[in-house]
Amino acid sequence: MANIQSAKKRIRQNAKRRDRNRHYRVAARTYVKKARAHIAAGQIEEAEDAAYQAVRTLDKAARKGIIHPRNAARRKSRLMTALAAAQQEAAT
Repeated sequence: MANIQSAKKRIRQNAKRRDRNRHYRVAARTYVKKARAHIAAGQIEEAEDAAYQAVRTLDKAARKGIIHPRNAARRKSRLMTALAAAQQEAAT
């Protein structure tokens, strides 16, 4: 346990930030999972909506510094590639 006052304050600040950041990280993960589930089920309309939400939350997390911008870009790229493949398959 920290003995110095500034270290104790830093522990409190880190706990607050961890809780705040967890919200964005979990939300992004949830929307990506939903989009992938809809893609796997062949529900293209729902997958597009979920992908849109996933992209928004990933961008927001990257903008706030919760995840690295390249991490967000990579996840968005993989999700949109899977969505495009599902749309292509549904069109044929």
